[in-house]
Amino acid sequence: MNSKLLYVVFSIILSSFCSVFGQNVTLYNQFNGRFDFTFIGNTMNLGENNITLGCENLLLTSSDATLNLNSNQIIESAYLYWAGSGAGDFNVKLNAVDITAQRTFSNISISSGLPYFSAFKDITSQVIATGNGTYTLSDLDISQTLINEQGYCNNRTNFAGWAIVIVYKENSLPLNQINIYDGLQSIPNALNITLNSLNVIDNNNAQIGFIAWEGDNVLAVNETLRINGNTLSNPPLNPANNAFNSTNSITGSTTLYNMDLDIYNIQNNINIGDTSALIQLTSGQDVVLINVVVTKLNSQLPDATIAVDSFNQSCSSNVYTIDYIVSNLNCTNPLPSATPIAIYANGILVGQTQTQNSIPIDGSENGQITITIPNTIPTDFTLTLVVDDNGTGTGIVTEIIENNNTFSQTISSWQPPNFNLLDSLTSCNEGFTVGTFNFSNYENQVLTNSTDTFIGFYETEADAITNVNAIANTSNYVSTSTPKKIFIRIENDHCFSITSFDLTTKNCPPIIYNYVTSNNDGFNDTFFIEGLRNIFVNFELEIYNRWGRLIWKGNNLSDDWDGEITIGQTINSALALKGTYFYILNLNDADYPKPLVGWLYFTK
Repeated sequence: MNSKLLYVVFSIILSSFCSVFGQNVTLYNQFNGRFDFTFIGNTMNLGENNITLGCENLLLTSSDATLNLNSNQIIESAYLYWAGSGAGDFNVKLNAVDITAQRTFSNISISSGLPYFSAFKDITSQVIATGNGTYTLSDLDISQTLINEQGYCNNRTNFAGWAIVIVYKENSLPLNQINIYDGLQSIPNALNITLNSLNVIDNNNAQIGFIAWEGDNVLAVNETLRINGNTLSNPPLNPANNAFNSTNSITGSTTLYNMDLDIYNIQNNINIGDTSALIQLTSGQDVVLINVVVTKLNSQLPDATIAVDSFNQSCSSNVYTIDYIVSNLNCTNPLPSATPIAIYANGILVGQTQTQNSIPIDGSENGQITITIPNTIPTDFTLTLVVDDNGTGTGIVTEIIENNNTFSQTISSWQPPNFNLLDSLTSCNEGFTVGTFNFSNYENQVLTNSTDTFIGFYETEADAITNVNAIANTSNYVSTSTPKKIFIRIENDHCFSITSFDLTTKNCPPIIYNYVTSNNDGFNDTFFIEGLRNIFVNFELEIYNRWGRLIWKGNNLSDDWDGEITIGQTINSALALKGTYFYILNLNDADYPKPLVGWLYFTK
């Protein structure tokens, strides 16, 4: 793609997406402490574009500037801005080091529709490494201006240049607040820029600096710079009616063609207590682009912030322990001790405390508080900590920034997992309430949430709580006595729940084996009734011969009948004859009110 076509494409893109007013100048960064600022930079123009017709005065692709700080002035930050007419070149070199823009700005002229650009790069590390000396910006491509020479050069709006904003620390300085604002806003006519985030405590040595583009010395038509309605000037370098006149008030240069690096004293133009300032710029003819505004104010104030370091909670508890940290960063004065702290849950005050010590500049203090959340607060709630709040939403400490005292976090209280209630299990009494059970399928039935975890079955609640002695055989579990509770432990990410179900036995119908052979061969030697002894402990069993005469009677304490006749004999007992006999079994159990009656066959 040729350069002319590229220019057209960029122009269309910028026209589509950028306001004709460019990007508003807004706060980019703030420094609080013993700081000051300066500018260095240079133009790429060989002369003022209002004097020479055409682009003969726009020939440079590189230029130099010198940084000369004192040894006690320590560089804190350095920001490179470069700008020009055209859609933009966002890759340049500084002292032969490749620079790619981190942020870009654009502005399209209302009258001509021509685009202008500015670019930004944080070059702090490079400037700290280089220190004082010569800085050369090179490889700035201004060919787009030359392609559209008739538009830019005949309109005399062709320009290119660069500047570095340097913030430095010096121990002998008072405590200052440095605010750096940037964007790309244009004049002619009138332009208002409101600078926010100020906090004026003392206006002594207050200053304001500008990086502006395309100003011309020969054009002084209603060209004014005012702050809070007061016209600024710095004669003879910057007359009141020609604010943007290609000057550098740091070096005193009057040949900074089509750009301005100017710093004004504003101590009589701003009031103690101001939190904002109105910058008003007018130009009756010259097009001026405001790129950077820097303010320096004496502002000796703390700036309290708070954050939660850790948050400790336990299951099913509305008591919370909060470890927090109060900081005093980006400030110019210590934060006093006993600064109040309020804690809210869903906007309801639930706790109060205060700082214990005076917190120095750039310092912090750790604290801890235990709070109880009322039962009326939902389990999911917003926890808010506010430093410099006496519990009514009112602070007692004047700060640099009054709206950064709050820390909020959504809290989900830890709740134990829910579970399904399980039915009791019943098996046949195997004697003295012994029973065998299968509850292996209860592992899945107890869970209500697929994300919860079944842990195990336990014979005691204490074992379930401590998660020891889990039952291994759940499909053939023998309970030596019933009724008996079996406990279950289930867990989620934070909590566990214990539930239980009952094991019970019932007296099942006995099974009667009605064939007796009294030959001591080990098979059917007695009248055996399965499921009778030690189950129906009050049973009574009677045996009759075929003529209805009672010949034997027994109970849970008796041996099984082996054919011996013990009733109706006058001399000792006798062995029954081979044949059929009858029994009557009274179980004496509420579930079996009627006796069981049947026959049995006895043989020797």
